[in-house]
Amino acid sequence: MRAKNMHKVVNLGLVLTLMVLLAAPLAACGRKGAPEAPPGNTYPRNYPEY
Repeated sequence: MRAKNMHKVVNLGLVLTLMVLLAAPLAACGRKGAPEAPPGNTYPRNYPEY
């Protein structure tokens, strides 16, 4: 009985590890380089400004 439970735990651990490893490259997607300010921005400014 213990062997079956241990087998399930190991399988679950492997599946979770594979999911994390497959999803990790997706977190690195995006634009490289320094961020560019949008046109017409007013930052920095003095606060509070109403």
